[in-house]
Amino acid sequence: MELGLYTFGDVGTNPVTGEKVDAAKRLQDLMEEIELADQVGLDVFGLGEHHRPNYAISSPATVLAGASRTTRTIKLSSAVSVLSSDDPIRVYQQFATLDNLTGGRAEIMVGRGSFIESFPLFGYALDDYNELFEEKLQMLLAINEQERLAWPGTTHTPKVEGLGVYPRAVQDKLPVWIAAGGTPQSMVRAGALGAPLALAIIGGQPRRFAPLADLYRKAAAQTGHAEQARVSLNVHGFVGEDGKTAADLFFPAQKQVMDQLGRERGWPPQSRAQYDESMGPEGAMFVGSPAQLVDKILGLREDLGFDRVTIQMGIGVIEHAEMLKAIEVLGTRVAPELRKAG
Repeated sequence: MELGLYTFGDVGTNPVTGEKVDAAKRLQDLMEEIELADQVGLDVFGLGEHHRPNYAISSPATVLAGASRTTRTIKLSSAVSVLSSDDPIRVYQQFATLDNLTGGRAEIMVGRGSFIESFPLFGYALDDYNELFEEKLQMLLAINEQERLAWPGTTHTPKVEGLGVYPRAVQDKLPVWIAAGGTPQSMVRAGALGAPLALAIIGGQPRRFAPLADLYRKAAAQTGHAEQARVSLNVHGFVGEDGKTAADLFFPAQKQVMDQLGRERGWPPQSRAQYDESMGPEGAMFVGSPAQLVDKILGLREDLGFDRVTIQMGIGVIEHAEMLKAIEVLGTRVAPELRKAG
């Protein structure tokens, strides 16, 4: 089983210390975090694309290219690239370039995104939300398949008549993960395409996603892609030497972010009691000691059958030194136990 991290590069004010972290500092700190994740043996590090003032990363491939020169084995991925408002040719070229820089360690995770800023920013209509993703995903997969692209064109993509797309990736094909929030249609689409599935679980009970994971695998099997079917859980979490320390460190920043989203979307503020309950074996929060995380991940794996877990520890503004400690614990104490379990 693979274990990794992802983040959106949050900027703002540390709710505990009052320290203000701007984009320049967050990106510099992030380079150290990715380097350490590589050194302690984590499998993947993903960066999410956003176009909001509270996030530093609008171009994941650019930031990952910075990390490519100080890492050796860790896979570097977007988490996610908002393909609906981007150009599939440029997305492929950027990550193929990253793949060349890293000797074959690049991945792409694509999704429709949980925010809408990129649509008006790049001149797209929200009414075309679903169609944009469907058409551009198909085009990206076609580019990934062959050097010379023969694309008929669609409502939202141009016709391309046998032109080459360069550079080509070092890998025969770039891994293109499809991120989904949990609709049956998304599961079937990913399975039918033979694409690995990144299942975002940031609320509720993870075990309830088991029927959706089964639906994905069934769709993959029915279309001849059973061997390509892979599932990643993308979750919120934090690890410390003991569960209480981890919970106390993570809660203020996580609450600050979730309460801000709540104000935008009509959710009530998060209470500490709700947070503590979500850390239990059936909750969506992967927070605790190394043993607690290992037990939770392995306990859920039996029902969900996932191949990878990526944890968003960098939610909100958390002290860089504490983040480095957590990364070290995750790589040296949690990852080895998961690998022993197979």
